[in-house]
Amino acid sequence: MSKLVTIYGGSGFVGRYIARRMAKAGWRVRVAVRRPNEAIFVKTYGVVGQVEPVLCNIRDDASVASVMKGADAVVNCVGVLAEDGKNTFDAVQSEGPERIARLARAAGIMRMVHVSAIGADLESDSNYARTKAEGEAAVLNHQPDAMILRPSIVFGSEDEFFNRFAGMARMAPVLPVVGAETQFQPVYVDDVARAAVMGVLGDAKGIYELGGPVTMSFRELMGLMLDVIRRRRLILNIPFFAARFMAFGFDMLQAVTLGLVKNGMITRDQVRNLRRDNIVAEDAQGFDALGIEPVAMVSVLPDYLWRFRPSGQYDAIKESAQNLRS
Repeated sequence: MSKLVTIYGGSGFVGRYIARRMAKAGWRVRVAVRRPNEAIFVKTYGVVGQVEPVLCNIRDDASVASVMKGADAVVNCVGVLAEDGKNTFDAVQSEGPERIARLARAAGIMRMVHVSAIGADLESDSNYARTKAEGEAAVLNHQPDAMILRPSIVFGSEDEFFNRFAGMARMAPVLPVVGAETQFQPVYVDDVARAAVMGVLGDAKGIYELGGPVTMSFRELMGLMLDVIRRRRLILNIPFFAARFMAFGFDMLQAVTLGLVKNGMITRDQVRNLRRDNIVAEDAQGFDALGIEPVAMVSVLPDYLWRFRPSGQYDAIKESAQNLRS
């Protein structure tokens, strides 16, 4: 019988790519998610019965343990960019990975891959970065041979970065950004999945910081995105002191409405994170150590951002027609 991997958060942005690659490698894949009925699409990644979504609450021991029964390896892709109700940074990014690693060890599962993030730091003033580091430490405490991946901003057709700002650019003449000079090293989502598969197969262990071949500022990334969608917009840098006041207002609105109004703009914790560069450290292991050549943004962004162009899929045709007339 083929081997089995349980992927926590396997229907999410990164998790689905790992699930697809594991299925192609011949493994059975158990996708552990909060809403299995919304993850039915993962079944198409393999033959009938090869990839199955199952219900799991990462905050509960019994739930986490039940979906790893019979597994040969586990992968944790669960994370949050902003807190929402019981899904706090501590519960999801600190206690969740510890729970998976501890219960996997108790079940005799000694292969684990944990997806963290660049900037994980126990001393950080950002709760996001601090809990990412706590999750890493907990995983290594129970699974010393685990593989931990720290990607920079992850891009791909389902991303919440370029898609979000491209959507804003389609509607507004000004593109506001916080931390315009902060440096990023965007990494293609399938490259992260390739690295994770190596950990599941036992070909790599340890901590790897994953960044793409190009380092750019937030402002430069927005300029590249605008070039791809063929729109002219003013990129407006919002100073950090102003961003803190804005984020405080949005956070308080969510708090006083008891979560009925979500802060979908920017949180105070995100402002703290944007003050720091999000790039691979000079002394860190990366794609080179894994023998992976990362994909460049310019070869991928046009494949999914075309829909934000003024004429969508017909934009290139209109340009060609104009050339013919001239």
